[in-house]
Amino acid sequence: MDEDKITKIALEVGLLNYIDNETPRRYFINGHADLEEVEKFAELIVRECMSYMEDGDIDFAKFMIRKHFGVKE
Repeated sequence: MDEDKITKIALEVGLLNYIDNETPRRYFINGHADLEEVEKFAELIVRECMSYMEDGDIDFAKFMIRKHFGVKE
């Protein structure tokens, strides 16, 4: 099972952890996360979004950002 982008980013910065040996994986919020992890999480999401805005087509960028993160309208 492929993890969605937001879950991958949250795992990368330490906001989420997963329970070992669970199938499918189950996640829990890291109770020891601090402002630094939250800021890094937000920064990485913004960078992902900015990568779709380089061509200047805002409608296309909005479509790609929704698709990339699996957000429904």
